[in-house]
Parts: sequence; structure tokens; C-alpha cells
Amino acid sequence: MRLLTALRKWIAAALLAAALLAGCGKADAPEALGTATPSPFAAALPTATPPPTEISSAPSPIAPFRGFSGTLLLSIRENGHAHLFAYTPGPRPLTRLTNGAWEDITPAVSPDGKKVAFASNRGGYWDIYLLNFASGEITQLTHTPEYDAAPSWSPDGAWIAAETMIDGNLEIAVFSTESPDMPPIRLTSNPAADYSPAWAPQGRQIAFVSTREGGSDIFLADLDKSGESRYTNLSRTPRALESHPRWTKDGKRLLWTVNAFEPDTADGIYLWDSDSETPPQWIGEGAQAAWNPENNALAAFLQTPNENFLTAYTLQGDLLLQPLPLPGEIRGMAWTESALPFPLPSAYRDAAGQTPVPPVTVEIPARPVTVPLEDVEAPYPRLLEGVADSFSALRQRVIEEASWDALANLENAFIPITTPLDPNLSEDWLYTGRAFSLNPLIARAGWIVLTREEFNGYTYWRVYLRAQAQDGSEGEPIHAPLWNLNARYNLDPEAYEAGGALLPAASGYWVDFTALAQAYGWERLPALDNWRTYYRGARFNEFVLREGISWYDAMLALYPPEALYTATPVYPPTYTPTPTLSPTPTPRTPVPTSTRTPTPTPLAIFPVGTP
Repeated sequence: MRLLTALRKWIAAALLAAALLAGCGKADAPEALGTATPSPFAAALPTATPPPTEISSAPSPIAPFRGFSGTLLLSIRENGHAHLFAYTPGPRPLTRLTNGAWEDITPAVSPDGKKVAFASNRGGYWDIYLLNFASGEITQLTHTPEYDAAPSWSPDGAWIAAETMIDGNLEIAVFSTESPDMPPIRLTSNPAADYSPAWAPQGRQIAFVSTREGGSDIFLADLDKSGESRYTNLSRTPRALESHPRWTKDGKRLLWTVNAFEPDTADGIYLWDSDSETPPQWIGEGAQAAWNPENNALAAFLQTPNENFLTAYTLQGDLLLQPLPLPGEIRGMAWTESALPFPLPSAYRDAAGQTPVPPVTVEIPARPVTVPLEDVEAPYPRLLEGVADSFSALRQRVIEEASWDALANLENAFIPITTPLDPNLSEDWLYTGRAFSLNPLIARAGWIVLTREEFNGYTYWRVYLRAQAQDGSEGEPIHAPLWNLNARYNLDPEAYEAGGALLPAASGYWVDFTALAQAYGWERLPALDNWRTYYRGARFNEFVLREGISWYDAMLALYPPEALYTATPVYPPTYTPTPTLSPTPTPRTPVPTSTRTPTPTPLAIFPVGTP
């Protein structure tokens, strides 16, 4: 109940979007930008003055809605696949632009507003594609088996910076949009992960996320410099994870989002100002954000542990868009002043006309019974009727995505009420037949890894499964640093107190099990308050099909009410009588006896001569 109450308060705060701070700041300004001798990399990237933006399509008949202008381009995960959507408030708010059994993520609008670059694995491998916004026509820009994603346009539109997999590690490279056959130019070369580039409007700087200093920080690359002096850490927050940098049009301000591990740092969106000496300032809620065309408002992705919303608000705190529930996570967003074509081109109409079918329909009888799980090893391999169907569908999807069966061997599925669990787990969902827990031995073998996420003071985990094929045809790279729960046993006091420690982002390709589970209705649970000292309290491996009911109601569906009552134990008399101890006599304190001195008899004094 405390978690639900906290989440309701969090969502209510997001609905109000109140008290947004308009301040901005800076940490560690880059040295004399543009004064150094241009590097060979800079010479290879001539950047012209960007042309004026043109509206690439006929204006939509939808008038601006309460200050909301232009079009939001979103990548939204639905049913386990991410597709591109256009959002415009009005009678046609959310329009699907792409559809298929693949992923379309990280859209970025070209400077002239005519094209949208995005990443997709529709061809079997992750490449950069270009969408003609007016016609819906899609062309492929890169043709490599390596992972290419998160494109960002140069101001003249001739180049695209993107994250790419090189030797099993994420790096930043630059691709030519005019000569697609030209080999990419590598911007970063570091054992750590470098990703999510954002090209500054002036053309001589690229912001990106890097884990080279332990956490995930925002770095600035100066294209007029070379070597390590090119890079400047703007955020420097070892106990927080930064992501999704976005520039304003004038290139003076940069926003990013923060997920903090400590209560003294607020989650949300921060703004860095290159003209100010103050640190980056918090400006609003959100897990990622995009500037509106006027740079005076934000579209923000609001995320709870198992729900997702889209909202928009001004920097003064005016709400432009009430939080809109989404079917899944946002995998990228951009806000363009170009209007969605009207009428819709055939490519958009075909995608918009598709009605997504839920991957599985859960039907639990009024008086459910547990049914066996086929070919599953667990102490009690059973789940509720209907829940077992969702489990089997999720299991099959995991096999398709990762090419191995992570759900064939479970730590637990259904637990009978007569079986005690560890302390603090007496009301665990495993008793309801609606939950399962992955085998933690798989994590020790390195086939499951975790990233840590904080929501309103509660710790949750995102679980990734290693893809069997590591050639880029399955899964995708993990961007955030990993969390090592076992680091608490390394005799490091700091890791012991923190319940673990950050690890560099994992190399190779992984499947986001948490996102897949959510598509099939399975929710993750928060870690217990004592998870830092109690390993099982982390609950990273447990997922529950709640279906909107409480634990108590789920138990009542299986057991009579009297079975849930725990009587206060009354202990019987002991068989061995306790002897009654006799009081210990208190010795008297002896009274000292005084010895009398005899009184002397006085001598008779006789006069001299007396007989």
C-alpha cells in the first residue's frame, strides 16, 4: 500500500507539473572553443550555415491546441515492438507511422524538417533509415551488421552522428548522408560505452553520454580539438545516471535527464547553460524530454515502474498536455514544427489502419485452480489457470528474441501457503499463483545482468538476457551501467553500505526481459527496504501478473478467509517447573562493641608523717 500511495502522489505531481525552475547552469566549461588548431576530424566535416526550416507538408486542419504547436514524433513500444508515431492534439492525436514485427527507434528530424532519421532492425540488423516526412517513403542509409542507432543531424544536414557497435563496445561515429558508401568517421575510442550523441546547432560540438568515469555522465566533444583534451565532463555525478542530451536552437543550453541513486539528488530533467557558471539546474519531471520548436516548452516521458505517460509543459509550469497513457515505453522522441501531412500518404494510412492485437489474453476463472507448467523445473511448477497461458506465451517470445529458454528452470513459481519463505516475504505474490522468479544461478553465470532504476525512493531492476547470437541479429546493446549485487561481498565498505556497485555497461547484445514481460502483463516488484544487506530482498528476479487486484484479494481467490488469519501464538506452560529461589538472607551489620576502660581508683594522699 505504501508503494501504491507513493506512486499515486508521484503521478499527481506529474499532472500538476508545478514549480518548474527556469534557472540554468554550467559545470566545467570547455576551454576556448574554436581557438585550437582544427583536427583532421574537423577538416573532414565541413559544416555550412543551416538553411531556414521549411514546412515539408501541407498544413493540417488541426489548429494549435492550448499552445501546443507542431508535431511530436515518438517511438513507442507496443506488444514488445517499437514503432514510430506522430502526436498532434485534436481529433487525430496519436497516429502510427510504421508497423511490423521489428523495432523502429530514436527518431531525429533533419534541420529542414523534411526527413526523419531513425534506427531499425527491419532488415535483420540495426541500421539507420531515413523517412521522407511528407510522403512516408523510407530509404536505408547504413548497411552494416553492427548496431547503428540514436542518429543526430549536423546543422547542414550533410552528416549524421550516431552510436555504433565497434569491437563489442558502443562508440560515436559520423556518417555522410550525401555519400552513404563513405566509411564512417570515428569520434570516440574508449573502453567505456559512448552513446546518444546530440549535435550542437553551431556544428562544432557534439554532446554524448559516456561511462568512462564510472557512471553515465554527459560529455562534450569539441570538434576543433584532438586527443583527450577534446572531451569535457559536464555533469560529474557519480551517484546518478544521465541520459538523452538535447540542445536548444541557439546551442547555448543543453538538457538531459537524471536517474539518481541518492535522496539528495532529484530525478528528472536538468538544464545546463554554457553562459552560466552555476551547476545544471532541475527544470521538471521526466525520463526523457524534447524541446518544442520555440524552445520554451518540453515534451516529457513520465515513467512509473510499470506504467508510461506522455506530457508537455512550459518552462513556467503551464501544462500543455495532460499525461497521456501509453501502451509501452518511449524509445525516442523529437518535436518538429512540420505538420503531419493531410490527407495522410498511403504508407501512413496503411500503418495507422493496423489494430495491434494483444500478444495474449488473460482469462482467469472466478474460482481459479493451479495448472502444471510443461517442461519447467521448479519446486512447484504450477501457476493459475489463465496466468499459465501468459507465462507460456512470454516464454515462447523469449526463445524467439534470445534463442534460448530462460524460463525453463525457475527458482520458484507457485508456493503453497504451508511453505514458509524467508523473513519479510510472508505476503509474497508467489503464494498467489500469479508470480514466478527467475533462477538467480543464471545471473551468476553471466547470462542475466541488471541495471538499477529509482522511482520515488524505491529501487527497481531492469533485467537483461544475453542474446545467443552476438552478431547484431538479436537483441541490442545495453546503454546504462550495470549494477553488481555481489560487490557487497568484496570487502569494500562503500559497496557493502550501498548494496553493490556500478559496473561498466555490458558489451555485446542483450534482450530487455523487463520490457518483454511488461508487454505480456507481467510487472516487476520493488526491492525491500533492507535489500542492501539482505540479498533476497532485492527481488530482481520476481515478476507478477497482478491484473489490477491486491495480494489479499488474489489469496482469497485460492483460499478461504480463515486460512489467511494468523493467530497470535499462546505458549503452553513449560514441562520443567522453574524452581522458586529462596530469598538470600541479608547479613546483619554487626554493631561494634566498645571496650570500657575501668575507672581508676584515686590514690589517697596522706600527709607526711601519717601512720
